[in-house]
Amino acid sequence: MAKFILGKKLGMTQVFKEDKVIPVTLIESGTNFITQIKTNDKDSYSAVQIGFGERKEKNIKKPQRGHLAKIQNTKYKIPPLRWLREFRLGDTELKSGDEINVSIFAPGDKVNIVAISKGKGFQGVVKRHGFHGGPKSHGQKDRHRAPGSIGSSFPEHVMKGKKMSGRMGGDRVTVKNLEIIEVDSENNLISLKGAVPGRRGTLVMING
Repeated sequence: MAKFILGKKLGMTQVFKEDKVIPVTLIESGTNFITQIKTNDKDSYSAVQIGFGERKEKNIKKPQRGHLAKIQNTKYKIPPLRWLREFRLGDTELKSGDEINVSIFAPGDKVNIVAISKGKGFQGVVKRHGFHGGPKSHGQKDRHRAPGSIGSSFPEHVMKGKKMSGRMGGDRVTVKNLEIIEVDSENNLISLKGAVPGRRGTLVMING
């Protein structure tokens, strides 16, 4: 059975297991609600849409408000959800309005993580691409972190994909096969071995 949930990155700490110290990232989750089931017949692909987090209803756009109202009209009471995300999977017994929490995971499970990495703004080639920079010798004033030549006289334009300065970070990053060290159902916490992309408070998609 596929396991998936949305959570929020809290930060990193360490866990002691016997005589080992394990670096972990804490993910705070909570109740996730199934907001839509997509099928091949109706939507041309199979997926489950889930929602997590709360926000003021006035801050939710009208189309999303109407989307969630379809579930509100049933026997379920869904709060104003902050995030909606989809997980691709085949046939499932889940239904709109069902709830998911961290108890579906267990220590030792291997999961894939998707999150948005930290934004670092406009950066030069040394930080962005790991260039070594120019020689630090006489006659090299203010050229230590310069990119150097970016092409020849032909074809007289910069080739597409050339590594140059530019916007860095803020990318969707996937980290595969991270191990779950601990699951705290009372406090809705998941401890993942290693680092997870993003700043504190970043939305994290966990798929097992």
